[in-house]
Amino acid sequence: MPPLFRRLLLLFHALRYGARLIWLAAPPDHKLHWMIELIARVHASERSGQQLHALLPALGPLASRFAQTLAGRPELASGTLHDALDAIDHMEVPLSPEDSALALTRAFGRPLAELFSAVDLVPVRSGFAEQTHFARLATPVKGHREVAIKLVRAQQLQQIGDELALLRWVARWLEKLSRIARKLQLRALAQTFTDDILRRFDLRAEAANLSQTGHHFDGDKRIVVPDVIWDLCTDHTLTMQRVNTLPASDAPGLHAHGIKLAPLAAHIVEVVARQAFEHGFFHATLDARHVRVSIEPDTRGRLVLADFAIMATLSSGEREFFVHGATALFDQDYARLADMHRDAGHVPQDTRAEMLEAELRTRAEAHFAAAPEDRSAGPLFDHLLHGVEPFDGRVSGPLATAQRSFQQAEMLGRSLHPGIDTWSITRGVLADIARRDLDHRGWLKRLSYELPHLAQMLPRVPQLAVRYLQQHDRTGTPRQNAQLFEDLAREYRRTRWLLWACVVCGGILGAGMMLLAW
Repeated sequence: MPPLFRRLLLLFHALRYGARLIWLAAPPDHKLHWMIELIARVHASERSGQQLHALLPALGPLASRFAQTLAGRPELASGTLHDALDAIDHMEVPLSPEDSALALTRAFGRPLAELFSAVDLVPVRSGFAEQTHFARLATPVKGHREVAIKLVRAQQLQQIGDELALLRWVARWLEKLSRIARKLQLRALAQTFTDDILRRFDLRAEAANLSQTGHHFDGDKRIVVPDVIWDLCTDHTLTMQRVNTLPASDAPGLHAHGIKLAPLAAHIVEVVARQAFEHGFFHATLDARHVRVSIEPDTRGRLVLADFAIMATLSSGEREFFVHGATALFDQDYARLADMHRDAGHVPQDTRAEMLEAELRTRAEAHFAAAPEDRSAGPLFDHLLHGVEPFDGRVSGPLATAQRSFQQAEMLGRSLHPGIDTWSITRGVLADIARRDLDHRGWLKRLSYELPHLAQMLPRVPQLAVRYLQQHDRTGTPRQNAQLFEDLAREYRRTRWLLWACVVCGGILGAGMMLLAW
């Protein structure tokens, strides 16, 4: 449908249903007379115009505060948005088997009989503009024959795109006509909303997210990440290994398969904490619906995280702040945490350190005073991030999203096994990540990041030294030049001894590793 026609159609429906509401509100008899009298009274009333003019400025600060809240904590808006989309999944009607076969054939560009020996054309799950089918490959790929196919309904996706374009059009006109709309930056909010919705249906990006998560947890016995069948991934289909699962919230079903809930609850907290704060790549809309448990013989009891469409990332600085800030908070070292907030730029530089430290202490100490079985790490982390707000401070959106996802995982773990000590589990996981950041593994990791830059800088060092000496020769005295050459010679000798020491230590370590391997 052309965008202009859709806009006119929306305007028509707005006027139509607005008039219909007034018509239904009128008394059964003399509806027309009542509507005319209502319009006349509103027009004649002096107070109505004054109240309207007083109401609009009063709504401005409220809307402004709402927009500021969304800008500061976007995870609230995105989480609520995707929760709403998931809530209406059951209202979406899937394609008929005939239409499903046609859509799959069109998406793959080949007849289904050439690719699959069997396809269940009745979807096992139908979501918002998408549905999932089970199939059996004609030729195994990576040793997998049973696969799951996620199909996006192209026609419905086109309608969503048209309506999002209409939303941006309305926001653009509102900004032209209203100063308050310009202040709230409605066009930017509409564009963010559009990007967030369309990202949900980008199956190629979801396949990449799934593959990267599998790489992060390769060899981890607590989690199963389905393999992606890349040859059968298109713009409208995602094909992956099929894993028979049960929802993590299905306690009776898990008991029937002999799966113990206590280790499972601990694994949920550990995996999500490592996903967010070690790898920095995590589910942005994690909830109980997206956590399942394998019931297959080879992987029974392992976690299967589903729905990789909406993922979020933490930068290395954000990840390090959360890990080491949480460690300081667990140690009740509020002074160090206040310094970390200042160094990270979460508060203005003129913020007094002792006041920020006192605010963090006031917020956190109540959690340490609680009984061990009542302690919860998620609410404590909320104070870790939002304790800067009284000082006009703010943390980044991804950090708040990571805290929200972890809190969801902790709540799910407690619902599975109320006696789980999530406080100790979380403290141990973050302490282990912090320890590896500071020991030789973290040093080697940071060195590997710097090596590409050093490879470009080192060949230029002699040229830079010559230029420096030429410039210094014009301005320095002979005595100063002699001292400079002596300093350079001394540094050269130190560097040479350091390189020889590195070579000897490397040889000793290599020999030791070979002896241990034998």
